Amino acid sequence: MSILKVARMGNPILRTKIKPMSQAEILSAAVQRLIDDMTQTMIEYHGVGLAAPQVHEGLRLFVAHVVTDHDEESDDAAEGAEEKVLAIINPEIAHVGRAVVEDWEGCLSIPDIRGLVPRARDIRLRGFDRQGERVDLQASGFMARVIQHETDHLDGILFLDRMKSIASLTFIEEYARYHASRDK
Repeated sequence: MSILKVARMGNPILRTKIKPMSQAEILSAAVQRLIDDMTQTMIEYHGVGLAAPQVHEGLRLFVAHVVTDHDEESDDAAEGAEEKVLAIINPEIAHVGRAVVEDWEGCLSIPDIRGLVPRARDIRLRGFDRQGERVDLQASGFMARVIQHETDHLDGILFLDRMKSIASLTFIEEYARYHASRDK
């Protein structure tokens, strides 16, 4: 497996809407290797999710750690959790209910920055797994947020685009100093 270079904000691939993949593409050796490399890259950079455009690939797929609540966002949770990684191809999201929650997000493509982003609290996700099998699941809370964030990458949307106001933008060090303790 390889650690891949992460595209940073400003790279045009991060603003490209990616087309769905065919069944043959999903099962190809190149895509299977990419999923493994993306998983390794996400772990290396302590991410909780990573979309293919973030590693310069125009494919409609993402990988994400399976998490159950906000507390598992820590760097320690990402390390060694490879067996708990979800790979989703051609995701489609539907909101379940009307509840929207505003919470802090960061992004490997926008390093060292966080901001408050409103997201649906509960979602339904449909797509395919790495074997090309249909996936249909519901997610809530932090896991729903991760899935929405990564799916946005496949539509050329960054978390900054979803913010109600840029007033909450903060560097990670300032977030830790002034905001993280209030969120617990």
